[in-house]
Amino acid sequence: MRIGELAKRTGASVKAIRYYESIGLIEPARLDNGYRVFDEHHARAVAEIRELAGLGVSPQRAAPFLECLGLGHEHGDDCVSSLAVYRDTIADLTRMIDALAARRAALRHRLEAGAGRTFTKEQTMTDYTILPEGLPRPEDDGAADHLPGMSVPRLELPTSDGRTLRFADLGRGRTVVYLYPLTGRPGVDLPEGWDAIPGARGCSTEACDFRDHFGDLRAAGAERVYGMSSQDPAYQAEVVDRLRLPFAMISDEGFALADALRLPTFAAAGHDRLYSRLTLIVRDGLIEHVFYPIFPPDAHARQVLDWLERTPA
Repeated sequence: MRIGELAKRTGASVKAIRYYESIGLIEPARLDNGYRVFDEHHARAVAEIRELAGLGVSPQRAAPFLECLGLGHEHGDDCVSSLAVYRDTIADLTRMIDALAARRAALRHRLEAGAGRTFTKEQTMTDYTILPEGLPRPEDDGAADHLPGMSVPRLELPTSDGRTLRFADLGRGRTVVYLYPLTGRPGVDLPEGWDAIPGARGCSTEACDFRDHFGDLRAAGAERVYGMSSQDPAYQAEVVDRLRLPFAMISDEGFALADALRLPTFAAAGHDRLYSRLTLIVRDGLIEHVFYPIFPPDAHARQVLDWLERTPA
């Protein structure tokens, strides 16, 4: 077959096939007129090179796989030399991932530092600790009706204070876990259309309400209080520090608790999934009571306090 037919059969460009030839991966026969001629062996080789490239193995490293096929093996990675290429490529990818993670962390740090400086300079800035008027009220869609009486799952999740929380080992007595979508930060815009989503706005005000009534909640029988969202522990640690919260925040970036308990979630601009606002009262490993939906969030801690006082353990 001619090079154009080979390109059509394998999905590779003519330029790519010529490159594979230039680095010695394939060697076509030539007719008297100088035209290249390829056969099924070349088609198999090009397909192997393209498949490896899709996995991150560059053509420059594909020779051991083609040699393995040339020896009659069914797969290009049936030989030890091919496995060594896998290991080297994995090591390279790991270094790249680590480098990208470090860049992301540095950018996030600079974003947060810049947002903090901007907040001190701007004259007009949205105060996320105050609820605007006219927010839509969420309706009870029954998404939490199944929760009372369920056992908490055996999950381990990180917290804002650098620890790990084991849900199955919360301890005796009552634990209050209030779940929220995300906490706004000065100088960083909330998702577009945030105020129009029923129940979305008010995470900072809710946190402040639990802060201001933390002592009362403890006196009324709440042994522990936690906030929880899908934001990472570092983000939540900043919130705890900025709002002076006397309790830790739980981070569930993978929505493990939502999946285990079938908790309600929703999507917003830039976020495929966020926790719906909901509060669990956990007692001795069981969900004793659920608050859902919650409105207004800036008075919710008092609502929990009223329930604790009316329902002694």
